[in-house]
Amino acid sequence: MDQELKDSIMGSLELVVDPELGIDVVNLGLVYDIKMDEEGIVTIDMTLTSMGCPLAGTIVDQVKAVLADIPEVKGTEVNIVWNPPWSKDRMSRYAKIALGIR
Repeated sequence: MDQELKDSIMGSLELVVDPELGIDVVNLGLVYDIKMDEEGIVTIDMTLTSMGCPLAGTIVDQVKAVLADIPEVKGTEVNIVWNPPWSKDRMSRYAKIALGIR
């Protein structure tokens, strides 16, 4: 996958907003890895802010929906991972400012 396609995927993932925090999954630092196989299947490794997140299914569905709009993406698999553990240090400057975190 070239950098332009990866940037397009990350841009689309910015449309997926964590409903509890109101910030997108990219700026929250929840997206850990993106891979694409030769058939156009994208695998997203991502985490959530907490293990008991009741909206995990909604977030996964949104990820699949936004990536379906990219012509090169023929399918999407989302792996929810817990290693490394998420922390506020993974958040972008924008997310920290929006949530009042220093």
